[in-house]
Amino acid sequence: MMYGHGGNIFSLARELGCQPEELTDMSSNINPLGALPGLLAHLQKYLHRLQSLPEVDGAGACADLASLLDLDPTHILAGAGTTQFIYSACKALKSQRVLIVTPTYADYADACRQHGLKPDFFPTRASAQFHLDLAELEPFLPQYDTLFLCTPNNPSGQLIPLAELAGLAHRHPRLRCIIDTSYLPFAEPVLRGSLAALQKADNLLVLWSGSKIFAMPGLRTGFLVAHPDMLTHFRALAQPWSLSTLAQEAMHFVSANQKEVQHFVEQTHGYIQKEKELLQKRLHLPGTQKGNGLQLIPSTTSFMLMRLPSFLQAETVRQAMLKKRILIRNCANFHGLDNSYIRMALKESAANACFASILQELLQSAAKNA
Repeated sequence: MMYGHGGNIFSLARELGCQPEELTDMSSNINPLGALPGLLAHLQKYLHRLQSLPEVDGAGACADLASLLDLDPTHILAGAGTTQFIYSACKALKSQRVLIVTPTYADYADACRQHGLKPDFFPTRASAQFHLDLAELEPFLPQYDTLFLCTPNNPSGQLIPLAELAGLAHRHPRLRCIIDTSYLPFAEPVLRGSLAALQKADNLLVLWSGSKIFAMPGLRTGFLVAHPDMLTHFRALAQPWSLSTLAQEAMHFVSANQKEVQHFVEQTHGYIQKEKELLQKRLHLPGTQKGNGLQLIPSTTSFMLMRLPSFLQAETVRQAMLKKRILIRNCANFHGLDNSYIRMALKESAANACFASILQELLQSAAKNA
């Protein structure tokens, strides 16, 4: 099991001797506006249902997601977060040779190793701001049977258009392409029809998460969208009741309030754009009047990857933030990154301003001592 995720808020709260609610968790990439309005109150009404087993296969939740995104419900499988499908993919697909585009979420590689596979990595370049050039990737694909790819990518926030990925899958019909779209609603805020391009290829397997955009990671609500023939391999490994009662009820609420949900996603998108511009000004990044050696990787999401100048290390920044009860990610454990990279996720405006102020002070102090 991999313990280097963000959002490790409970163990850090114990370490600091405080309550988790006292920490500002900028290490976890969930909606900065918080939970979907009305969702928590709705779930409280259904707490009595915890006395009964949930629907065994989460079929109702699959129908809810199909309604929300305009998909065929027979192309959807529900699970305890997308993690369930990441860790079962290699076994379900009988993968032999796996390629992972990096830097990216470490669980893809951990899942391969859990099944005795040693994945290969296709690194994107810092000089290209970690943008993936599909023309450079494609010559390597005939060697592999399985590809893991995240769009928008974690931690870089880079978006690969879904139509381009559908074309890639079509050109490589023997390659099973696992596309993690957990952060897609932050980049492309229109939910209905958002995955339409990815339904054009039978060898595409799409991971979709309610955890990030609806700020409900504790409910573990994830889905796999693929051709029914492909889903058969995953159903054979599925365990009953993998989607909890409250997770299913959350999806019912989302489906029943689609107009309000769409407005919330659009509001989130607008807030992120505004706060990213403010953060850039506060940090005096290139393009502003001052520069401090800090590089912000352009992101389409609510989180941002930053490259620190040579005189300041990521762990130094993480520890300094932690003293102020702010959690960020030291990205040194991402394949292809090192101790010069941090990642932060936007929160409420005051917290974002506080983060910028602390980082500015660290940059100025470190520069004087360099």
